Amino acid sequence: MTTELPLRTGGRILVDQLVAQGVERVTCIPGESYLAVLDALHDAAIEVVVCRNEGGAAMMAEAAGKLTGRPGIAFVTRGPGATNASHGIHIAAQDSTPMILFIGQVERGMREREAFQEIDYKAFFGGMAKWVVEIDSAARIPELVGRAFRVAMQGRPGPVVVALPEDMLVETAAVADLPRIEPAETSPGPAELKALARLLAEAERPFLILGGTRWSEAGTAAMVRFAERFALPVGTTFRRSDLFPQDHPNYAGDVGIGPNPKLAARIREADLILLVGSRLSEISTGGYTLIDVPAPRQTLVHVHPGAEELGRVYAPTLAIHATPAAFALALDDLALDTLAAPTAPVWAAETAEANTEFHAWTDHPKTLPGAFQYGEAVAWLRDRLPPEAIVANGAGNYATWVHRHYRFRRFRTQLAPTCGSMGYGVPAAIMAKLMHPDRPVVAFAGDGCFQMNGQELSTAVQYGAPVVVIVLDNGMYGTIRMHQEREYPGRVSGTRLANPDFAALARAYGGHGERVETTAEFAPAFERALASGKPAILHCVMDPEAITPATTLTAIREAALAKQG
Repeated sequence: MTTELPLRTGGRILVDQLVAQGVERVTCIPGESYLAVLDALHDAAIEVVVCRNEGGAAMMAEAAGKLTGRPGIAFVTRGPGATNASHGIHIAAQDSTPMILFIGQVERGMREREAFQEIDYKAFFGGMAKWVVEIDSAARIPELVGRAFRVAMQGRPGPVVVALPEDMLVETAAVADLPRIEPAETSPGPAELKALARLLAEAERPFLILGGTRWSEAGTAAMVRFAERFALPVGTTFRRSDLFPQDHPNYAGDVGIGPNPKLAARIREADLILLVGSRLSEISTGGYTLIDVPAPRQTLVHVHPGAEELGRVYAPTLAIHATPAAFALALDDLALDTLAAPTAPVWAAETAEANTEFHAWTDHPKTLPGAFQYGEAVAWLRDRLPPEAIVANGAGNYATWVHRHYRFRRFRTQLAPTCGSMGYGVPAAIMAKLMHPDRPVVAFAGDGCFQMNGQELSTAVQYGAPVVVIVLDNGMYGTIRMHQEREYPGRVSGTRLANPDFAALARAYGGHGERVETTAEFAPAFERALASGKPAILHCVMDPEAITPATTLTAIREAALAKQG
């Protein structure tokens, strides 16, 4: 006996698919192009987070993808709404984050006329998204939304863009919902593990690098066990520091922007690199200098969930098509006796040395000009915040202090764009706090970075997400000014900023705000911000001379002038 399926509008069918896939929260900027979806969300068991800009909504969705491994969902309207949201799509693409952006579209009968706010989304997003599709029939919504989830999660994860013609959303159809979709896991085969064992047995200076996505709590724990059994030194790629506990004795450092020179040398001199999950981008290789392209000097074992990434830039000695989580769990069966190696590998002493070098590089911040010593504030937070605290940031020199002096100790506690997008920290932190209200969430933002999505503090107030935003104010776009002084010393152009009173801005939004001008003021101000129970801004005033954790603007300028003769 068959049960007749009820007729539903396209908007209702779409929302029912999200419910079937376990979506608990969506972000949006409302638009008339998808009113039928908004109406269906009115009665759904899904929280709708209304943002202030499509870029913020998309970044929040991307952060949700980072924190769960399942697609974060954002809805925006056509034309300008879609183009504003492209920031989040680019982040999801370069960061390999599962995400789905739903965009309202003009009615089907109006296409190709340059109707109001009409855009060809396949042309616009085709170079950024894994897949772009426009749903022409309400009856196909379950099929195409299901495929969107699968494409976003499988292989190398990434963003999917789904366009929704306005008239399609009010069309009715009788169609079944799809069951919850789980991404396919790819595991290493016995022959690949045997080959890895052989290469490890032959190595004298191996180095393990972790990065990318498709990890799990169990997978990161298994990787810790593997590193301990084989006494391997471990590095994490740019803004993936939460893949291995940074307080672990095997940890060697962050393979990112401005790495410890001793760490960079150690990687160059390694005879075996085991690269798991990462594609090793320009940033994590110092402009492709740590590993030669296309043929590395080192023996390279590359493990990646996307077959298309294996050999795309680097020709590996051994390519293993596997998700990092599945690969890590398979390593539990790889034991020292498999290698016919001694109990203590020959490289064990070097692993301890690498960890010592890491601590020497990161433990004690350098004193720089100014009454507020930012490095000391980060070091204080390192000791103050619990391991489960989530720390977010966008892009800018200010983030270098976080990467160097903070310690990420738990999986999925770092939210930061590997693509280097400004404006990310505040919306990402808000999403993290909505998902984990019982955990401290701190966002770092430069004065320029904050003002790109700082308006989302209003969203935090509306939905009761008491994040603490630490704004580092040096009155300029610091990263570009640093490069400017290196290339065109003394010729400042286009990098100065006139800033508001950020603490007063927080209070105007209904949050908590304080100005911090000295190091001694930071800790009590932070405690008051946490205790306020409100979204908070600590407006920290930095001396412009303190341009990186290691040097000053004047030193950079003088070195550039000396080089010019």
